[in-house]
Amino acid sequence: MAKRTNPFRPGAGHQPPYLAGRETEKRVFGELLEQRTILENMVLTGLRGVGKTVLLETLKPIAEANDWLWVGADLSETTSADEEKIAIRLCTDLALKTSNIVIDTERTRTIGFETDEATREHTLNYETLFSIYEQTPGLSLDKLKAVLEVAWQALSKDRVRGIIFAYDEAQNLADHSKKDQFPLSLLLDTFQSLQRKNLPLMLALTGLPTLFPKLVEARTFSERMFHIVLLESLTKEDCRKAILQPIKDAKNALRLRKESVDTIVEMSGGYPYFIQFICKEVYDVFIQRLDKGREAQVPVHEIEQKLDTDFFAGRWSRTTDRQRDLMSVIAQLPNCDTEFTVQETVEKSREILEKPFGSSQTNQMLVALSNQGLVFKNRHGKYSFAVPLLGRYIRRQLK
Repeated sequence: MAKRTNPFRPGAGHQPPYLAGRETEKRVFGELLEQRTILENMVLTGLRGVGKTVLLETLKPIAEANDWLWVGADLSETTSADEEKIAIRLCTDLALKTSNIVIDTERTRTIGFETDEATREHTLNYETLFSIYEQTPGLSLDKLKAVLEVAWQALSKDRVRGIIFAYDEAQNLADHSKKDQFPLSLLLDTFQSLQRKNLPLMLALTGLPTLFPKLVEARTFSERMFHIVLLESLTKEDCRKAILQPIKDAKNALRLRKESVDTIVEMSGGYPYFIQFICKEVYDVFIQRLDKGREAQVPVHEIEQKLDTDFFAGRWSRTTDRQRDLMSVIAQLPNCDTEFTVQETVEKSREILEKPFGSSQTNQMLVALSNQGLVFKNRHGKYSFAVPLLGRYIRRQLK
């Protein structure tokens, strides 16, 4: 019998064997590509595990098929340390597309033979791009605009409709007023200015739900500059497709009963990462048991234990006892998986704790938990867990 290969691939940003759903998001992106003047850029946001990185990679061939160049990378906190580093990031990414473009040639004499000449080509490589940045007079904004204008002037000759600057983990971008460094504002000001000059340069940023509030805080015009695409968990039907299609496509594949599929859907909460994680475990268990002639069932408890260890425990271990008390209160709210308020949390703590939380203390602790990436505050002043299915994990710890 041919060896069965597990088709599921859990991992940060790993392309799944089948991308279920997201047709609406791809359609919206296609509409943005048709803009003659860039009025809207894209922000792709959602919780971890919802498939932002995977979708961003899926959008790349759509852009390229429509004659747009695609440049980009992950944005680390180091990239956002100062204005020069964000300029280095853009020059580095642009150079991958421009380094073969010859912008000048010069003739040089060969040593020892005055009449012999050689031709040296100057290309728009990283060194050239960054030298433009350094040698342009004015502020960082003037320098970066000059780099992008030169790059577009060179690339536009190749029937390119525009350039998409696609950056993942963009929630790491930040201004640093105490150091008089404003890399996030620089990025926004540069693209807004060039788009007003009708240059077809578009930003496509992905990040956690904290991203868009940070953009608006840096520059209020960001509200009008970006089209927000909020990625949420998959519908039950799309979950089933994400589970069944890879199994159908795999060689010598097993078949899952409806009950097993429904169990996986419920356990995953509709989050693509968890679907991949759970299905990988289920596939291995089912193959082992079926090969031995035994009936297989989804090992719910064992998978939850492994998921807790691999995904949740590290985050939970970095919190204090009192922070855990607060999150345990939140996890027992009926709306903990959507949005909750400080007042709801305070009232619930009075019901279930001997030492309940006050409003001021709750506010302070939620700010600390936000800095740790466990909760986030939306633009309406309400909070949400920043980690999918965290409420379920916490409730399991309370048993």
